Amino acid sequence: MLIWSCRTHLRPLHNHLTQHGLPAWRRIFLVVETRYKILSDNRHAAHNFHLMERFEAGLALTGTEVKAARAGKVQLKDSYAEIVGNEAWLVQAHISPYTHGNRQNHDPLRRRKLLLHRQEIDKLSGKTREKGLTLIPTKLYLKNGKIKCELALAKGKKLYDKREAQVKRTQEAEARAALKRRT
Repeated sequence: MLIWSCRTHLRPLHNHLTQHGLPAWRRIFLVVETRYKILSDNRHAAHNFHLMERFEAGLALTGTEVKAARAGKVQLKDSYAEIVGNEAWLVQAHISPYTHGNRQNHDPLRRRKLLLHRQEIDKLSGKTREKGLTLIPTKLYLKNGKIKCELALAKGKKLYDKREAQVKRTQEAEARAALKRRT
């Protein structure tokens, strides 16, 4: 996201940027960067499903779940999301119990509420009613101090689709290796 200002505000911005030793190409535009830290990645999702649309959702977590997730103790391999009533839920996502938690530690496989806008829930509900479509979590990441989940609308792959993808990957790897040998 870029933030800029009119000509009257450029001088203070220019002075601020040159004071802090930023490069010349940043003198006019101040780039606001959002930082992501990936806590868990579901690599099996791309192998087992055709991933179509992606959505970002927040998660309603307890305190020990947040601490365990920040430590990277999350597994999304067999998890999925479902729409029940007017709410979205993350099912079968395994967040290990926090090591320094007490008797009020969380259940590792509990259902967790996904925080989405009403329009997004309605859209996803309509799409998942179609034949063969499901919601798969692909990533769990930290964005600006909040834990977010990336959901993908997906359709299951057949065995021959998986084989074709494997053949394509090996051909691309062989082509890259041939190019390296040539140079």
